[in-house]
Amino acid sequence: MRELSAEARLHWQARSLSQTTETGLLEIAVYGAFAIIAAVVFGSLSVHPF
Repeated sequence: MRELSAEARLHWQARSLSQTTETGLLEIAVYGAFAIIAAVVFGSLSVHPF
């Protein structure tokens, strides 16, 4: 296997770091949405309108 240049290694590392960050942000967004939905559902169940 041939050696990668320093520039190619930096580009590869930056791209893999970017993908990791995007995945982490996606997980946070999904879990946050579920938390908001759960809060609305449980909040509406605790209100007694009658």
